[in-house]
Amino acid sequence: MKRYLCILLCLLLAACASNPRMKQVRALADDAPKLAGFNDLSQRFRDTYQREQPYLSAAAVQREEAIDRKRRDAYPDFIALQNAATTYLRALGALAGGDTFNYGDQVKQMAQGIKAWPDTGLTDRHVNAYAGLVRLLLRTATARAQDKAVQAMLREGYEPLQGTLDAMVTLLRYFNKHHDNEQRMVLGMLEVEIPYADTPRDRLLAALARAHQQEKLREYRLLGLRHTLAAQHVDALRERHAALYRSLDPLPAVDAGGAAAPALPFIVPTAIAKGAQP
Repeated sequence: MKRYLCILLCLLLAACASNPRMKQVRALADDAPKLAGFNDLSQRFRDTYQREQPYLSAAAVQREEAIDRKRRDAYPDFIALQNAATTYLRALGALAGGDTFNYGDQVKQMAQGIKAWPDTGLTDRHVNAYAGLVRLLLRTATARAQDKAVQAMLREGYEPLQGTLDAMVTLLRYFNKHHDNEQRMVLGMLEVEIPYADTPRDRLLAALARAHQQEKLREYRLLGLRHTLAAQHVDALRERHAALYRSLDPLPAVDAGGAAAPALPFIVPTAIAKGAQP
């Protein structure tokens, strides 16, 4: 009897592995690390004042210090968006692979929520999408029917994930715009000041300033490419997730009495149940 059960289990696992949807979901989850570029650029945005300070006039320093405090206050919320999107994709991939994803303390921390930062384009719509994604992660761990469980998570997570990824793209556009402003300010200052050092007495200073100018040109050019690549990665994941959503099986029809088919049961991990309520 045990032998037949083992054979049946192997056949079930093979069927799951050969399911095209499962393969696509796992491939999507495997690309979740590409969202890490958003974190790097968020950190660079947070540290703007440290880079700009040597190029600021005395009058601008006080104004920029206030803006710097605001950036640092917003930074944890920016990172929370990427953490939520990555955790959802990893959980979805684990479910498609037949595993239970261990959320641990990560999702508990996400449950604290984030705020809107209108100046950056991060609005209440994005905050609500993030909150919906976290609620889904708090509730979802595994289910008995693998394909149905994956479809349920894709269906319920569609709008929250799309909104969270949209928030990331919106912020990347804002970071890139700010990057362009910083580039104009720094390179403009160097372009104005270097000719004043172009005298025999300041020959070494002028040479060092020109070398620094070229270094900053390369830095900003590479950063522009990184912004573009990060946005492309987010857009690609968003489109692939949308394509999986569009391929879902139709929902069961409502019976004559008006009652729909029973919802798929979800099991909340013990670690989460103790620390947070969905």
